[in-house]
Amino acid sequence: MGHISQTIKSLHSSLPQGVELVAVSKFHPAEAITEAYEASQRVFGESRATELVDKAKTLPTDIKWHFIGHLQTNKVRMIMPHVSLIQSVDSERLLRLINAEAARIDRVIDVLLQVHVAQEETKFGFTPQELIDLMSTCDVTAFDNVRIVGVMGMASNTDDDTRVESDFKAIAQTFNDIKALNLPGNEHFTVISMGMSDDHQLAIKHGSNMVRIGSTIFGNRQY
Repeated sequence: MGHISQTIKSLHSSLPQGVELVAVSKFHPAEAITEAYEASQRVFGESRATELVDKAKTLPTDIKWHFIGHLQTNKVRMIMPHVSLIQSVDSERLLRLINAEAARIDRVIDVLLQVHVAQEETKFGFTPQELIDLMSTCDVTAFDNVRIVGVMGMASNTDDDTRVESDFKAIAQTFNDIKALNLPGNEHFTVISMGMSDDHQLAIKHGSNMVRIGSTIFGNRQY
């Protein structure tokens, strides 16, 4: 059994029940994804539209592809037929465009709203207050072809566990604040996607039920 298969099986057995593993396969070849697939992994994360589409066309059709990177508006149409969940909705404009493109091909697309709490200014997303304001004021029933199922966020890139924990608490609190609005479709609003290879255990401690793990499974990027 190869390293990828062993790691997938280890993660499947060690993650708490109810926590979904997204294997972040960006920059890794189809062969690596196939090995993970053969170890029963079905959910994979990609951050470049062309790469996701190319892989989706050649790999098994029961794979659930999650788009996890910054999604440029001119790439939305490209991924629509293939994507299962868009984790990185970082503007109202993008949300409306996804809805329009999903309607065009008669699909309903699940999305997560990206919360920005990290120290790095280069990260994308809404501040917690911006997101709460958006959800308080926009008519979510107008999005017939988008289903908002939760939030996604990243902690600061630091070895300071106190800061990382604070970030995860802020992301989880944003989820709870939106959940408390009791908006239409609230029963589908269930996902907190946070935690990666180095910090997923802390994230789970603070409420994450979806982790995005790449380098632990696949090693460093291959292309």
